[in-house]
Amino acid sequence: MDFALPTSLEELHVEAIEVGRRAAASCDVLEDNWIIGNSREFSIELAERGWLGMTWPTHVGGQGRSDLERFIVWEALISTGAPIATSWFADRQIGPTLLQYGTDAQQARFLPEIVAGTSAWCIGMSEPDAGSDVASLRTSATRDGDEWVVTGQKVWTSGAAHADWCYLIARTDPEAPRHQGLSELLVDMSCPGVTVRPILDMTSNGHFCEVNFDEVRVPAANLVGRENGSFKQLMRQMEHERGGIDRLVSNRRLYQDALEAADRDDALTRQEIAELETGYRIGRLLVLREALHQAPSGFSAATKTFCTEFEQRVANFCARVAGPRATLWNRVSRNICYAPAYTIMGGTTQILRNVLGERSLALPREPR
Repeated sequence: MDFALPTSLEELHVEAIEVGRRAAASCDVLEDNWIIGNSREFSIELAERGWLGMTWPTHVGGQGRSDLERFIVWEALISTGAPIATSWFADRQIGPTLLQYGTDAQQARFLPEIVAGTSAWCIGMSEPDAGSDVASLRTSATRDGDEWVVTGQKVWTSGAAHADWCYLIARTDPEAPRHQGLSELLVDMSCPGVTVRPILDMTSNGHFCEVNFDEVRVPAANLVGRENGSFKQLMRQMEHERGGIDRLVSNRRLYQDALEAADRDDALTRQEIAELETGYRIGRLLVLREALHQAPSGFSAATKTFCTEFEQRVANFCARVAGPRATLWNRVSRNICYAPAYTIMGGTTQILRNVLGERSLALPREPR
């Protein structure tokens, strides 16, 4: 098969690579910048280039461009290490979720700011004792007239310290079965009662945050979709999160730099490079199937599992190339420390394998 891009898209690819490398030049870290690289200025530039909301309908402020164009742009930006975290969550899943489940008023209120690059979002999903098992969450939202009153705690909320808005999952019916009684609310992070505490990881990143909600009042109009019907909506939202190019090329720049130092006269090194190059192409095809809506429903669990395990293999290869230098603090050692997160965030690999077995392959569950 011929995977060459048409001339018009090749020009877009070259442009996105150049833009990404220029933006990354001012960053101390070039890996994982889709989640740790916050830049309001670059978010505005992306908007000015028409690279936010690229595939959204024009009548809601989107660009009306093809899925392949969007794939080309974001693959280039993430693989070069551009600081896109300010825009990424909103473009990747908040906008598409509002397009599918939001009211006309919500779309008119929130989508223009996302497309303009002026609105940063976080996702209030995981909680203490409710990480991959979102149905166990306990943050509550109680209706009080024209408002919801939210109380609870979220943790590992990426980007919360820089976010303007939180897409929050809360329990609105405590009497319902645990997979029911959940609803989605749009919460202004500047509201009284919202407290954000960044959590430093071993790489000194602070993008994971703990967020407390102490009787935070949210307008009833900020309920997204069906009250007590969040779980199915959430599963669709996770499709956007799990099957994207960010799950394959988070440390692509480090790998490309490591290749320059690799001993290609060594047969084992050449074999490992061949395996990684093959793995990258397989992962890229999996992500392309997701981007072009050709993958079966729920298959993003397989895409994320393959791609994030591949990213860990990349980190290990870069460490072997670096040798003793990997024991010092540098990009390689940082990525080695960070790499376990790839198969944890967005749903652990173990959970996703269960999802594939039960939902995609219809395997029987072990009796309890």
